[in-house]
Amino acid sequence: MGEKFFAPTYFRILVALKKILIIQTAFIGDVILATPLIENLKDEFPSVQIDFLLRKGNEALLEDHPKVNHVLIWNKKEKYKSLFQIIKRVRKEKYDVVLCVQRFFNAGLITALSGAKMKIGFDKNPLSFSFTKKVKHDIESGKHECERNLELIAQWVKDGKRRPRLYPLPKHFQKVKAFQNTPYICMAPASVWFTKQLAKEKWIELIKQMPQHQIYLLGAPSDEALCKEIITASKHEKIQSLCGQLNLLECAALMEQAMMNYVNDSAPMHLASSMNASTTAFFCSTVKEFGFYPLADNSIVAEIEDKLDCRPCGLHGLKACPKGHFNCAHRINTSKFVV
Repeated sequence: MGEKFFAPTYFRILVALKKILIIQTAFIGDVILATPLIENLKDEFPSVQIDFLLRKGNEALLEDHPKVNHVLIWNKKEKYKSLFQIIKRVRKEKYDVVLCVQRFFNAGLITALSGAKMKIGFDKNPLSFSFTKKVKHDIESGKHECERNLELIAQWVKDGKRRPRLYPLPKHFQKVKAFQNTPYICMAPASVWFTKQLAKEKWIELIKQMPQHQIYLLGAPSDEALCKEIITASKHEKIQSLCGQLNLLECAALMEQAMMNYVNDSAPMHLASSMNASTTAFFCSTVKEFGFYPLADNSIVAEIEDKLDCRPCGLHGLKACPKGHFNCAHRINTSKFVV
């Protein structure tokens, strides 16, 4: 299709009172980084219906979202059965536009078979040849991932808002109110990937340098063991683990008012960005140049000061340090980041 097909005037006529689907079925952070698409599309086209397709387990992020009409849930554990059900559901909805944010085959298949008038996605998707329009996804560009995602709608939205945004509900703010009686700090020590996670010893070192502050450790139930080790070793009098006690939007609500949120290059960092909450993000094996750094107004990337020839060792993190020393974490000077 030529540029005329994508002209803003034509697009306004086409989608008036109609529907757009955004597809991002990857992990928590990826969904959060796709939310600027919601914000900018709704600002540009207030009457359009926006639906969002995500993987089962991430739906809580968009609970009663004021700008999302329907959240479609794909249960990836059911594999092909659930995939075919989702394709059938998407086709039934008769979307005018499908935005495929994810760069993997199954998301591309849902897009290709969606029946939408316009199918837009990244060139790295193996089924991008079937899209109406494909956009270059360049990890080397230095752009933030939110900016790369917004390039999917660059034909219609210029200089859009790039910060992600979530909408905790009154019940979420009420749930965390009991933890906000005094100034506090939040820390999320764990990560799915070992080399993206600041070493346990460095978390303990950081905590020992701020004995006067109330500290809350955030994470999933599976992170409880790590947090207990940190609590025991730090001997801090005002530290509490909230692992498994708060859902995603409750964590976001708590992080919003924290003096500082200490996080890894992981999902909690993007939660903090979505609330414009003060953030110190530890980057160990990964680097901010990949485009996944924090976007809060008051945010800091904390990383090793000297250069390592082995860093970065991968885009997504690894299960263990390939060199065995994990110096990209152990050499971070935590004293520079104490509030």
